[in-house]
Amino acid sequence: FAFESLVIRVSQECSIEATGRICGLSWDQGWNALERAVARGLQKKVHKVPARIGVDEKSIARGHKYETLVYNIDSATVEYVCDDRGQESLESYYRQFRRDELAKIKVVAMDMWDPYIAATRAHVPDAEQKIVFDRFHIMRHVLEAVDKVRKSEHRELREAGEQTLKGTKYLWLWSQENIPVWRQEEFAALKAQDLKVCRAWAIKENLRNLWRYRYPGNMRRYFKRWYFWASHSRLEPIKKAAKTLTVHLDNIVTYARHRITNALAEGINTKIEKIKRMACGFRNRSHYRTAIYFHCGGLDLFPQPPSQPTLKFKTA
Repeated sequence: FAFESLVIRVSQECSIEATGRICGLSWDQGWNALERAVARGLQKKVHKVPARIGVDEKSIARGHKYETLVYNIDSATVEYVCDDRGQESLESYYRQFRRDELAKIKVVAMDMWDPYIAATRAHVPDAEQKIVFDRFHIMRHVLEAVDKVRKSEHRELREAGEQTLKGTKYLWLWSQENIPVWRQEEFAALKAQDLKVCRAWAIKENLRNLWRYRYPGNMRRYFKRWYFWASHSRLEPIKKAAKTLTVHLDNIVTYARHRITNALAEGINTKIEKIKRMACGFRNRSHYRTAIYFHCGGLDLFPQPPSQPTLKFKTA
């Protein structure tokens, strides 16, 4: 009991290799200790669906290998991890609960990934009113479009012998308030020029105002004006991104009702990346899931002390 608890505490701060060196364990023994801890924690965990959940995918390695992660937004913990990022992956989480239990879900934050949308619509009652597309993923679509405009224009200028946009990639991707002070004068000079990427950047910055509204109707009206501007910008990547958002508008404006994002997922993803670096990557999906539950699951990992003392002393 005491030694197992020590191994768990050391593992919470160190890699498996370091834990083995400190505690005198082999690599396999270290992983076995983590697996036992996670199994205990999952067994003790109350079988209850959270009211507010987030869904995201996380890559395990190169070659499009992903894990689907379900988060409890209120407790900031990982609820469920499973292989791949298809519809079946998320459905395996929902199937753990009865229909009346799933009805207690108030909101599901996710990106605009069709298999996750389909799984949630198939299992969660009134899903159309509960799905909220994450603003950070939405903005990522537009940021990618802005960067495509910059790359295209940079190629054209370079062929004409100009280097106007060289080294300016992140100036157009940063939000206005995040541009470093030492580059603000440079950015102001670029905005004063008649550049296509300037228009793309302005369209991107104005979309951020969408999430300031508190009523779905107001969000729709603002988006309609923004969409007209974007679709008439003569910038093909921006037009394509705007059309993508239009298709998913119903679950973008649900933000006004729920006021929720998947920012927690990004924070936990950062923690998972740190775990991957400590382990120098994972070749084994099982170990990857174990590590996520161990470090991010909010589980009670420690063994219970024995109810009866293991050592008996003779009384005088």
